[in-house]
Amino acid sequence: MAERRMFAKTIIDSDAFLDMPLSTQALYFHFVMRADDEGFVNNPKKIMRMVGASDDEMKVLITKRFLIPFESGVVVVKHWFIHNYIRSDRLQETKYQEERKRLSVEENGSYTENGMSDECLTDGGQVPDKCQHRLKENSIGKDSIGEDKDTRHKYGEYKNVLLSDADLEKLKAEFPDWATRIERLSEYIESKGVSYKNHLATIRAWARKDKNERGSDDSRPGGKAESRFAEYSHPI
Repeated sequence: MAERRMFAKTIIDSDAFLDMPLSTQALYFHFVMRADDEGFVNNPKKIMRMVGASDDEMKVLITKRFLIPFESGVVVVKHWFIHNYIRSDRLQETKYQEERKRLSVEENGSYTENGMSDECLTDGGQVPDKCQHRLKENSIGKDSIGEDKDTRHKYGEYKNVLLSDADLEKLKAEFPDWATRIERLSEYIESKGVSYKNHLATIRAWARKDKNERGSDDSRPGGKAESRFAEYSHPI
């Protein structure tokens, strides 16, 4: 597990975050620093005792959707992959695979429970009865990418990258290495058990992040960019 963690200003500078008491913000920073490489924390109560945080502060983080709790007592940082990008060959998978299987990663890098929107996870992280059916209908393993899923075809070695004919044409037009990008996404989905709503959008988002990272510093082999971002870079 990496020793260093990063924080995205888009999250910690948001009104939702800054409106919380400073003590609650501090608790959040401690959770991010102590989370595993996929954002999971198995000892939230211990961390709360260490920093003198109250149950109310924990409830605020859950209610405001900065943390997602599980019945096992484990919590996950919702915006983990917005804060941190860890290369797939360096990432140590979380030990909490049962909890991980209940989550999908949105295109913007935030976690959500499979089939759940934030309005379905407001009461201390509990799922209201009216939303229970969505979890069953969108359990992991289904090709849950919308009503037009029958028009999409499976690509990649593991047949888990779903693209319509139009999506594939756009991919070919935008990326000379489109086949390699499909294979990388296929491998990532298979190895991590994640799911995405739109695979074309995911490939585009990863490419955009790569471009931004390469342009931020000297990107030559062994240069500053490689040294600085080696531990946090995205798999594509």
